[in-house]
Amino acid sequence: MEDTAIFYSSVSLLFLIFVFKLWFQPTTHRSKNLPPSPRPSLPIIGHLHLLKHPMHRTFHNLAQKYGPIFSLRFGSRLVVVVSSASAAEECFTKNDIVFANRPNLLLGKHIGYNNTTLTLAPYGDHWRNLRRITTIEVFSSKRLNMFLSIRSDETKRLLEKLSRVSSQGGFSKVELKTMFSELTFNIMMRMIAGKRYYGDDVEDEEEARRFRKIMKEAVSYGGASNPGDFLPILNWIDGGDFKNKVVSLSKRIDEFLQGLIDEHRNKQAGLESTDNMIDHLLSLQESQPEYYTDQIIKGLILVMLLAGTDTSAITLEWAMTNLVNNPEVLEKAKAELDDQVGHERLINESDVFKLQYLQSIISETLRLCPAAPVLVPHMSSDDCTVGGYDVPRDTILLVNAWAIHRDPKLWDEPDSFKPERFETEERESRKLMPFGLGRRSCPGSGLAQRVVGLALGSLIQCFEWERVGDEKVDMSEGKGTTMPKADPLELLCKARPITNSELIFV
Repeated sequence: MEDTAIFYSSVSLLFLIFVFKLWFQPTTHRSKNLPPSPRPSLPIIGHLHLLKHPMHRTFHNLAQKYGPIFSLRFGSRLVVVVSSASAAEECFTKNDIVFANRPNLLLGKHIGYNNTTLTLAPYGDHWRNLRRITTIEVFSSKRLNMFLSIRSDETKRLLEKLSRVSSQGGFSKVELKTMFSELTFNIMMRMIAGKRYYGDDVEDEEEARRFRKIMKEAVSYGGASNPGDFLPILNWIDGGDFKNKVVSLSKRIDEFLQGLIDEHRNKQAGLESTDNMIDHLLSLQESQPEYYTDQIIKGLILVMLLAGTDTSAITLEWAMTNLVNNPEVLEKAKAELDDQVGHERLINESDVFKLQYLQSIISETLRLCPAAPVLVPHMSSDDCTVGGYDVPRDTILLVNAWAIHRDPKLWDEPDSFKPERFETEERESRKLMPFGLGRRSCPGSGLAQRVVGLALGSLIQCFEWERVGDEKVDMSEGKGTTMPKADPLELLCKARPITNSELIFV
């Protein structure tokens, strides 16, 4: 009994000493010219009590009070939040190498193959090798062009599904969130492995069911934060429950991805193509096994699925929301398609980049509703300065792209949906950063532009769209590291008059 009392007294004393040192004692960071910070910063948790969803709006509100560069304490970690284009550019030009690292988090350790994937790997030779592989062997124009037929076929399947719903001649209500998600996942999986896991023509329903379950769980963790990353003591208090769930998911993901690779390695029957991404990387593995290990291939597949599907589906959903809320923009887009493509054939991918107003609609959607409103976190590898403030080594950097895209100093009527703004020199401006900036910007932006452009152009060309009611569609944002709509988009659609059998789907 006495030993127990001594033990708890000792733990309590150590805890009080820790709080005292954290709260009252000067530190090396406090002697620096750090960016301004909200007061108070609470003992142990720092500013974690200030964080509320949606995070980009919380950061925006703090920036209004403390300026476009401010600092926060997430438990034991220092975080700097940047909300101005000039500061973001400074981070990714002058300090690009310093901020080329990623913070080590629990999800990256277990689901991201110990932080060795393209998105999470620290800056260095391994990351440069991954970037080279993706740039040349996965996302090059040549490779993307090889999969043109897949993108076209999946887009046409979407049009067929909508056509069946609206085959009675009048307007029919459709829910688009699910359709867009299935479109992007099928495109990506057919490019990766030659398989469809959603809708018709699913060859192995059990395998498809497993995939859908795993991806749903993985995407849900994308919007989950682990307080234990910032307060390690919490990992002990909760008995490791969060960690155990993540470890379980990571094992299921790895088993599934390894199964895909082994299936292709063994050349099992029933695969759509012998030139999908897995086949191509396995052929490179034979000649360069040190660069194309199974783990690297699995990591590339995982990044493509988690970073390249949900984001494109969300962008399509926001684009359609903005179009029906701004019918004059929809009419102008329709007129451009009628003039440039007509009714004699379906729009194709080569048309997309010639349709300047359609491109402006996509750019304005990415500005107003970026799928990643706060860019993927960076971490400083050395001391540096940003906007005249000191940023110590091992500081997490968060760039609030959503706030920069709505900065009234940069954009005329920043909260209005005005695609016309991109018909001027702003089109190439560094003020627009939906895919990030610098050497760690998203290498899949070209694929995303192709998928979104073809799908959106096809929906405008082939159907009339109206809101379900008189009120504008609610623009409320949901939770997550991406920015989904709070409520799935439901619209009324009706097939447009056509003059060519290619546009008749039923």
